[in-house]
Amino acid sequence: MLEPDPNYFSSFVCSGEIFELKAELNSDKKEKKKEAVKKVIASMTVGKDVSALFPDVVNCMQTDNLELKKLVYLYLMNYAKSQPDMAIMAVNTFVKDCEDPNPLIRALAVRTMGCIRVDKITEYLCEPLRKCLKDEDPYVRKTAAVCVAKLHDINAQLVEDQGFLDTLKDLISDSNPMVVANAVAALSEIAESHPNSNLMDLNPQTINKLLTALNECTEWGQIFILDCLANYTPRDDRESQSICERVTPRLSHANSAVVLSAVKVLMKFMEMLPKDLDYYGTLLKKLAPPLVTLLSAEPELQYVALRNINLIVQRRPEILKHEMKVFFVKYNDPIYVKLEKLDIMIRLASQANIAQVLAELKEYATEVDVDFVRKAVRAIGRCAIKVEQSAERCVSTLLDLIQTKVNYVVQEAIVVIKDIFRKYPNKYESVIATLCENLDSLDEPEARAAMIWIVGEYAERIDNADELLESFLEGFHDESTQVQLQLLTAIVKLFLKKPTETQELVQQVLSLATQDSDNPDLRDRGYIYWRLLSTDPVAAKEVVLAEKPLISEETDLIEPTLLEELICHIGTLASVYHKPPSAFVEGSRGVQHKRLPGSTGLGESLESPDTGSAAGGSDAPPAVIPSQGDLLGDLLNLDLTPPATTGPPPPPTSGMQLGAMDLLGGGLDSLVPHQSSSSPDYSPTEVGPGGMGAGFGAAPAASPASFSAPVSGGLDDLFDLGGGVGMPMGAYNPPKTVWLPAMKGKGLEISGTFARRAGIIQMEMTLINKAMSVMTDFAIQFNRNSFGIAPAGPLQVLTPLSPNQTIEVALPLNTVGPVMKMDPLNNLQVAVKNNIDVFYFSCQYPISVLFVEDGKMERQVFLATWKDIPNDNESQFQIKDCHLNSDAASSKLQGSNIFTIAKRTVDGQDMLYQSMKLTNSIWVLAELRVQAGNPTYTVSIPLLLHFKYFCISFSL
Repeated sequence: MLEPDPNYFSSFVCSGEIFELKAELNSDKKEKKKEAVKKVIASMTVGKDVSALFPDVVNCMQTDNLELKKLVYLYLMNYAKSQPDMAIMAVNTFVKDCEDPNPLIRALAVRTMGCIRVDKITEYLCEPLRKCLKDEDPYVRKTAAVCVAKLHDINAQLVEDQGFLDTLKDLISDSNPMVVANAVAALSEIAESHPNSNLMDLNPQTINKLLTALNECTEWGQIFILDCLANYTPRDDRESQSICERVTPRLSHANSAVVLSAVKVLMKFMEMLPKDLDYYGTLLKKLAPPLVTLLSAEPELQYVALRNINLIVQRRPEILKHEMKVFFVKYNDPIYVKLEKLDIMIRLASQANIAQVLAELKEYATEVDVDFVRKAVRAIGRCAIKVEQSAERCVSTLLDLIQTKVNYVVQEAIVVIKDIFRKYPNKYESVIATLCENLDSLDEPEARAAMIWIVGEYAERIDNADELLESFLEGFHDESTQVQLQLLTAIVKLFLKKPTETQELVQQVLSLATQDSDNPDLRDRGYIYWRLLSTDPVAAKEVVLAEKPLISEETDLIEPTLLEELICHIGTLASVYHKPPSAFVEGSRGVQHKRLPGSTGLGESLESPDTGSAAGGSDAPPAVIPSQGDLLGDLLNLDLTPPATTGPPPPPTSGMQLGAMDLLGGGLDSLVPHQSSSSPDYSPTEVGPGGMGAGFGAAPAASPASFSAPVSGGLDDLFDLGGGVGMPMGAYNPPKTVWLPAMKGKGLEISGTFARRAGIIQMEMTLINKAMSVMTDFAIQFNRNSFGIAPAGPLQVLTPLSPNQTIEVALPLNTVGPVMKMDPLNNLQVAVKNNIDVFYFSCQYPISVLFVEDGKMERQVFLATWKDIPNDNESQFQIKDCHLNSDAASSKLQGSNIFTIAKRTVDGQDMLYQSMKLTNSIWVLAELRVQAGNPTYTVSIPLLLHFKYFCISFSL
């Protein structure tokens, strides 16, 4: 064992000392040589560059002194990468040391060779490694097993060619448990980087060997073996029970990592045990004590344990249903532990323990930590929603908290009471008067929105509801969007309940929302309400005052498919983040999605993306991970069940009739100008020197409902087919073309193109004066168009344009202008004015400039959306003469904000699944198929109108 000496680290190496060390390293005295190497290692440790001594240190390898040899090997591992040619000098010594009689030296040699990540050395490592893998000493074999994984990381092909993987598999049957554990660790490491290699071919015989070794190896060896066991799927419930019985003793281990790994194995294999089996109940009882014990560790370990317990209680709350008290918060717990405990308390709350839980939560609500108090108040509301028998007691507790007049407590209480009203309508409305007393103290958007919802929902029971809502309306533009939307809806509800008294109020709010607001969500909702009220009051009442669905008991549960995957990752970072590894692990290593056995029928396969699983009873989880036969399921390894569709709404009934008259006395027409759908209404009078507006005509009442016209300038341009592979990967900008010839522009020639730079669309133009007179007073205006493109500012031509002069102009654009469907869809009609005349021309912008930077759709959403689309809604296009491979094409398209969500290779054909998002929040999904050696690509674009996702077809 090396004895540390702090004096070595206090010295500094300068150029003069390098020569002294060189002399000492070449000394004949062994002690002097060892001291010199110690000084070199100390200097290296504190960051000094002692690479100049490489040949001299390597010469010291020829020694029988184990301490000196360790020091030299340590130096070699650090500097071999920067001195690869010199490192080869040490190969002979490594080979010789691998045959040393001392097993410690043999193991040291093969470990060091594995740590030297130099390609030139790897070929010399093979023969010594092969011998060490079959060494008689288990210490050497276990070290060599890990070395195979290191060598595979450097040169995977070499490891496969040399047959080391087969040797590694043989070591699983080794008589020494540590060799078995290291072989499992090495194979698992290699399998992670090659998820489809099927290296860990587990069978009952192999599992039996692993379970035998489990009892005798070290704690980290046990973790490796348990993690390997978790990847095995038993043949039947009898085998599953047998494995559980042999893993259960690990629950009493002192190392928390071993305990969590054992819990992971048991949680997975419990899925295959019948619930009526006696052993199933016994296992549930055995799982609780080790989890409780983990909460007696230091706070950081408690937090990790709590995050894992949170997953476990979502899957099997019965394990800890009698252990509520251990999750009660202690006064000295850190805030992150307190919040996790609070979350688990709610998940375990039931009719049997609700009184105990509420008493605790009421105490927590009087603490000094504001964040903790807020969460405690919300927890009381969640208890009321989850346990119906406790709702009245919870409401009473919340009213007591409101009487404290503590501002943030009152506001949180109002938010949760709104949810209680949603869960239990017409039951606790007697508390509304108390809530209204605290109206003036509300200053947080969520609390204000909740109070407005309550007033609007129960307006017929509140005498002065109109006065209360009008008080909010006074500062409408200063409110957050959340409050504005809620206020708009509440006033419309009030109007439908009391039409004669609130006509002026509803007109005021609709005017504020549609005319004075620049928020598109608020404006759209305002227009919808206005049109409903103006044209069909009966429909308006049915829509706005429709019966609302009851809110669910647990709104923050993890989605079942994701929960299954996270259960398979208990004891890892994924279980702490509550995210799958693919969400935070980057790089070339593949991340294999895992699932619990029995979550889908074993042996089932889905034949196409549209084939849903019909198996399973009513108690099956609402979403499952598709089996490998499903093309898209295998692509993303995650399935989200499409939302259930409901039937068409019933026809209006006469019972809701409010009268055929226009409730608003004039409707929208009095405030929204008439819109013509005829040809562009350019008028020279509208393009005056002082007032270049955003558009030529009146604002449209609404955006077009769908887009179906083909768009040119699509992916053909993006691939830059004539540009070659060597072009830099960035957004494609088409070359400039002549938009306005000098003949039509009275001497003014305009050529231009469109580009997207730093998230801003730009119209880049070249203006040439081919007339004999000076041109000044330039201005520009666009007609209404499909995507609302409009100038973001005036056309900046700072100097007069003299005869034969050329000037470059970049005009920034936005997409908040008036919308009208054009044919083709990307057509833009432009008017340019100068001191001579007004000129009109049309141009077409490439659709790619509308693709925004946040157009990468979440993988789960992509799959769910794609699978919602019927097969007959798909259009295919051919892109010819494209000589990029799939990776180059994907990179080039990403420069234009076309993002590859996933890639598959099937029968030699690469399939890229891509998403784009337009500036008007329309999503475009596409599948690009690339066949090696075939210059023709196939693009499939599905058309979907499903909530906010619908895709448009455009010609390629």
